[in-house]
Amino acid sequence: MFLNCKTFFSLRYGTISTDNLVKHARENGITSLALTNINITSDTWNFVKECRDNAIKPIIGLECRNEHDFKYILLARDMNGWFHINRFLSDHLHKKEPFPDRAPFFPGTFVIYAWGRIRLPELAENELAGIRPGEINKLFRVDTLTHKDKLVILQPVTFQDEAHYQLHRVLRAIDQNILISQLSDHTTAKPDECLITPGELFDKYEQYPHIIANTLKVMDACEIDFNFKVPRNKKYFLNSEAEDQAKLRELAYEGMLKRYGPDNDEARERIEKELKVVQQQHFNGYFLITWDIIRFAQKKGFFYVGRGSGANSILAYCLEITDVDPIELKLYFERFLNPYRSSPPDFDIDFSWRDRDEIIDYVFKTYGDEHTALLGTVTTFQENATIRELGKVYGLPKHEIDKILDTPFAIDLKGDNVQAQILKFSQLMAGKKAFPNHLSIHAGGILISEAPIHQHCATYMPPKGFSTAQLDMHQAEAIGLFKFDILSQRGLGHIRDAIGIIKENHGADIDIHDVKSFMRDPLIKKQLSTVNTIGCFYIESPAMRQLLLKLQCGDYLTLVAASSVIRPGVAQSGMMRQYVHNFRNQDKVTYLHPIIKDVLYETFGIMVYQEDVIKIVHEYADMDLADADILRRAMAGKYRGQGDFQKIEDQFFDNCTRLNRPPEVTKELWRQIASFSGFSFSKAHSASFAVESYQSLFLKTYYPAEFMVAVINNFGGFYNRELYFRELQKTGVSIQPPCMNNSDYYTRITGKTVYTGFIHIEGLEQKWIEDVLEERAAYGLYKSLEDFTTRIAPPPEQLDILIRIGAFGFDTYTKKELLWKSSLLLRSKVPDHVQPLFVEQLPDCQLPMLSYYEHENAFDEIALLGFPLCSPFSLLHHEQNHYIPASDFKQYKNETISTLGYLVCTKGIHTAKGIPMSFGTFMDAKGDFIDTVHFPDILRTYPFQKGGFYILQGKVTEEYDVYTIEVSYMRKIGYFEDK
Repeated sequence: MFLNCKTFFSLRYGTISTDNLVKHARENGITSLALTNINITSDTWNFVKECRDNAIKPIIGLECRNEHDFKYILLARDMNGWFHINRFLSDHLHKKEPFPDRAPFFPGTFVIYAWGRIRLPELAENELAGIRPGEINKLFRVDTLTHKDKLVILQPVTFQDEAHYQLHRVLRAIDQNILISQLSDHTTAKPDECLITPGELFDKYEQYPHIIANTLKVMDACEIDFNFKVPRNKKYFLNSEAEDQAKLRELAYEGMLKRYGPDNDEARERIEKELKVVQQQHFNGYFLITWDIIRFAQKKGFFYVGRGSGANSILAYCLEITDVDPIELKLYFERFLNPYRSSPPDFDIDFSWRDRDEIIDYVFKTYGDEHTALLGTVTTFQENATIRELGKVYGLPKHEIDKILDTPFAIDLKGDNVQAQILKFSQLMAGKKAFPNHLSIHAGGILISEAPIHQHCATYMPPKGFSTAQLDMHQAEAIGLFKFDILSQRGLGHIRDAIGIIKENHGADIDIHDVKSFMRDPLIKKQLSTVNTIGCFYIESPAMRQLLLKLQCGDYLTLVAASSVIRPGVAQSGMMRQYVHNFRNQDKVTYLHPIIKDVLYETFGIMVYQEDVIKIVHEYADMDLADADILRRAMAGKYRGQGDFQKIEDQFFDNCTRLNRPPEVTKELWRQIASFSGFSFSKAHSASFAVESYQSLFLKTYYPAEFMVAVINNFGGFYNRELYFRELQKTGVSIQPPCMNNSDYYTRITGKTVYTGFIHIEGLEQKWIEDVLEERAAYGLYKSLEDFTTRIAPPPEQLDILIRIGAFGFDTYTKKELLWKSSLLLRSKVPDHVQPLFVEQLPDCQLPMLSYYEHENAFDEIALLGFPLCSPFSLLHHEQNHYIPASDFKQYKNETISTLGYLVCTKGIHTAKGIPMSFGTFMDAKGDFIDTVHFPDILRTYPFQKGGFYILQGKVTEEYDVYTIEVSYMRKIGYFEDK
């Protein structure tokens, strides 16, 4: 009887979660239910599954609205009707067009209009009129029997009860960005839009049994034939499974020849094993589509990295999807794919942020807009942001909202005050089932379906310009539609651009995929062991540099391990510290059991990777590799609550008993596995990160200036851009300010000279400066300020910026003289981008003598770039000789010293008691790093005050060759501290 139910996926309107809607329906004895959310189909398949699990017949559809104006309800009689509903909604969302007053005819659908919207005799065969309980009195003079097949009960369901009706009103105010007192009735639901029992509903229509009968008839006519277990990705890359199978085998052996040579029996055996599993699981097409995307990237010269569990596959290695050799690293294929896995394998392919959109465009064009969509995601209301939204709705000033955020437990929730209302609603909206707020785009997922994508969901068009599914990852996977991950990463932009700069400046062609030779290179090994890693992907942060020093890292396997143990869960559990201790004391490591020693010898008895779980249960408990991977996935939370976890745990202990393993060892081993797996990291993933780190290290070692320019131009990395300019200075180049004749929009290197890009100048308009550069390219270099103003006619404030930053350094006048002249020059009228035949001779002005101070250019750079291009220490008017530099810390171990640092970055954390403390990273006058610890009392007494110079006093501590200052006193000083 309920043909118009909405969940909280009717964004900022409905208040019921999907499972609660179905649960309440079951409790009220309802056996058939229709989901019709407003202009969205995101939770349709969750609804269908919940209904089937609760013996309720699901009906799916859509409520179409133009903002507050209800138009009609569309119900799918079958899957063909559902396809047309999705396509209709998608067309309007893509074009941002309003829905028409009358719905077009679609096969397999019903259309329900509000009473009085369309005259009954004018209703088409599939069109109906809905009568709400409050409208029954309007039927008094209507011959309803004549039109009995056109009338249905319309009892909308929007919220659960009175409290949630008030929440609905709050959501409507948030949506319209108005005070709740300003809400208009036509923008909200009516107070009676709740679920009631069928008996209560029938009583309201007791005088019109034919309307009840027709409503039941309509519901009976709707039947959704949908099997959740059927794969829905594009089936074949070629024309059939046999062709795909043959193609994958061909590519695998071509790749084996390149990667391993012709006579590698181990590689051949593993290829055959993997081909067999891939064929059994019908995943040939998935591998080949991924290979096709990689092939396009290679043809375009785009740099990429394949990472994730896909690196466990030798097929992925031979198809050049990844550069991680699974044989070398002893990676289990079962971690990636096994006979028990029903979902396709998961390849994560990273591209440069500059190239990713072109890759996505290729996928859409190759596999068709009808079958392709970006994967969506749902952004939910978060507690603090929700409280701020609610505060605005209730008209509270900012300081009162801040008070609620700062002291939520001090507010009496039983009271009827505004603060209590705000907290109550925020807990409803941002609790365990946080309300969806708006649709967004998944970080990298793309769906390629066999059937048209609109058979499964609607799509919309975000500003990015690619059709995006109204499905998140979990819903997509639930219906057998699995994503391809096409991700973007700034680190790859560094590598891509560096290769291009090197080619342009040196004519060198670099095989950046020759990673194995990089791993053997002694110079790269030295860079790694001395932690000269600024700008290098994943190994430049303070925490990572410290870890690499502690591990004395100089080889690939150690770097792979470091990439895993640095992860927050591992580090916070104490396992990182234990791993470092065991690494530095390898002869003193004790193992629980000889088998554990055999399995974890490489990681010194510590489970570092997810694969270690698989190895342990396989070798120690004699469990099948596929079962072992199910255990790993269950412990990661993917199968909890479905019985798999307990089943595997029982099998583990039963097998250990059968094998006569020591009970105390078995129990302790299980404890370690259970505590580890929730935050473990795939070895293949770590290995992929390490490969990219080596590629960055190669470029930094042999082309350091070009590499740092690429880092600067990609605006990516752990640090702010100033540090990368400091690192660039260490390479011996001359860094020049932006120059009108030599700089481009991005930073440019030529020989040993670097010209800072115009993009870094605060206040400079991008479109205008790009036009200026086009003028230079078309008509030649600028001869002087006069020539520039004649050809460009610049806005005064833009010209002022360029002069102050030193962009006219090629002119014979000083900056102050140029600023003096510029106002006169701008009075002349200039043709637009045309070389004049005759240039008007400007009067020769006698300029006054203007004083100049050495620091003035640097302070202009600080104002316009955010930092000086010279060393900031050279500008500091403060006696610096008595401070201890970082290179001498080892001489003062456990002593209190005083040093001077230029702040690079901070990292705030909380102690076990929730008290804030911090770690700091500074740079000394030599360019070396100073790492500091600021415990809670010290941080409270001496807080950070943004960037600049700090006098630091504290005790020098040492842990495995890493020196840190435990700060006891800190004071910020200015450039002119000494008057």
